[in-house]
Parts: sequence; C-alpha cells; structure tokens
Amino acid sequence: MLAEELAFAVETVRSAVKICRSVQGQIEVGKWDKGDRTPVTVADLAVQAVVSRGLQEQFPHDALMGEEGSEELRSPEYADLAAQVMSHVRTVRADATDPLIVTDWVERGQHAIDPNRRYWVLDPVDGTKGFLRKEQYAIALALVERGKILLGVLACPNLPTVLGTAESEVWGQLYAARLGGGAERIDLGRDDVVVRRSPLRVSTETEPAKLNWVERVESSDKNHDVTSQVVTAVGITNEPFRIDSQAKYAAVARGDAALYLRHSLSKTYIEKVWDHAAGVIVTEEAGGRVTDVNGKPLDVTAGRQLENNTGIVATNGRIHDRVLAAVREVLSRK
Repeated sequence: MLAEELAFAVETVRSAVKICRSVQGQIEVGKWDKGDRTPVTVADLAVQAVVSRGLQEQFPHDALMGEEGSEELRSPEYADLAAQVMSHVRTVRADATDPLIVTDWVERGQHAIDPNRRYWVLDPVDGTKGFLRKEQYAIALALVERGKILLGVLACPNLPTVLGTAESEVWGQLYAARLGGGAERIDLGRDDVVVRRSPLRVSTETEPAKLNWVERVESSDKNHDVTSQVVTAVGITNEPFRIDSQAKYAAVARGDAALYLRHSLSKTYIEKVWDHAAGVIVTEEAGGRVTDVNGKPLDVTAGRQLENNTGIVATNGRIHDRVLAAVREVLSRK
C-alpha cells in the first residue's frame, strides 16, 4: 500500500536536493547580504515547481499544499528571479521551457484543499537561515488524507552522520516513512545517488544523564528559557544540539536525540502544517511519539495551520509523559 506514492516522493525529493545544492553552492557565506533572501527564494520556488509538476504527471487528482505562491514570478520587475527559478528547474526537468509554465507549476501549491480528499504537503526549503549559512535545512514532503499523515519524506542534505561532528561518511540523507510501514534512512553519495538504505529507529535511552536533545538555533530568550527549565525538570544535563529546520525530527528519529521541544509564549503564533507533517510521520514510524505540549495528537484537518494545537513535543516515546509533565509544570508558572 502506497508503495508507488512513497517511491515518487523519494525520487522527487532527491531531485529537489540537486536543486538546493546548486543554489546553495552559489552562496558565499560571510559575503552575502543577510537581508537578501534571493537564494532561498529561488530554491523554494524551483523545488515547489518540480514537486508540483511531478504530481500533475503521476497523481493528477491529488492537490498540493505548498508554502510558496507565484505572485512575485508574475511581476515584470521580478523577471530575473523567474529566469533563475526556471534555470534551476531545468537541471532536473527538461520541459521547463518558459518562466510562465514554471510559474503555473508553482501556483498549483496555493489551490484550495479539500480535507476529505488526499493531498500533498510541501515545505520546499525548511530552515531559511540554515540554508543561507550553508548549515542545516530540510526538504519536506508528506501525503495526507482525512486527517491522517500517510507518508513522509524528509531530506537533510547537510546533516552530519553523527551530530556534534563536522565529518560525514555520506553526502546527505533522506528519511522516509509510511503509515504502519516503518521508517528508513536513505544515504546519498556523490551526485545524490542512493548508496544505502537502512531501518530507522529512535533511541531506547531513558536515563536522564545520557539523554541528548535538539532545539532551534535561534529563538527568543524567553522561549529558550522555558525549554531549558523543562529539560532541567526532566533531569537532562547535556547541552543541546542546536540545528535549523525539520532536521531536528530526523535527529530524534535516528536516535541522536531523545527530545525536540518547540513552543512559543506568543498567544497568536500558530504552527504551519508543512513545518511538521513529514517530520512527524518519520519520527512516529521510527518508534517515537509526537504531540503538542498538551499531549494532543497534531490535528492537520484545520487547513494550512495547526490551529487546534499548541507547540510540539517530539520524543523517543519512552520519556514522552515525563516531558509533558515537566512542560505543564513549567508553563503553569508563566
């Protein structure tokens, strides 16, 4: 079941990795204007175009919930941007022969979603700042039907083989899962050729002193303070691995970390579906558990946002209830 869809997702995301590597290779870290988001915008739009076009061909009745729109590409003043996007799309799609064609592919991700029919969810480049720093980012694609995440593929092109080290024995990884079918890690070699596939399992560690955890690179001081208090309440003493994007889900799913906690003290902030869907199913099918900070499963039925949830708790499953209790304790004091 869903074998064809999962194979499509893996191959399409692998093509997207090629685009992102090409765009990221043009960035000169330290010389790039931090206010210029052009590289990540080009990558975002090009990846969404490629995924959208692939869906039109293989699953034409499936809708796409994509993060990006095509408004900029349709404006004459952004003709150079449109040309850059088309150029990168052409590296994996020979039929990208006109910027307007590519623009239409991008726009498909903004069409209305029928929650009663299955649809795909895409975050073309998750982790903007990590991408621009040539550090961690992710490409995330998931399939949803009637409130269930059926499958997900998460690409982490720059994630080292072992967190905390600069060396990596592979050129990048994909993490793939389907509901009830488990999860696997797919190692990529040079030119993003698949060199190895292996089962993916979370850590079985429960002893606080041995637990590792991940969190965002950049967050407000207040949010980091709350996270630190929760971690202390659980008994974890190790310093966090700070990485951008849904690569944090990958770290939990492959056993490098036992906890990823995401929350905001803002009363108005709502998480986006594309920021979590692929990471959630990869983590859960690897044996972990993902809920919001109140212990509720993530509800993807409310549209493009997780309007019925607050924050994220992703763990190896074994420490999940302990973490939720600590979250309640800490937030009750705020």
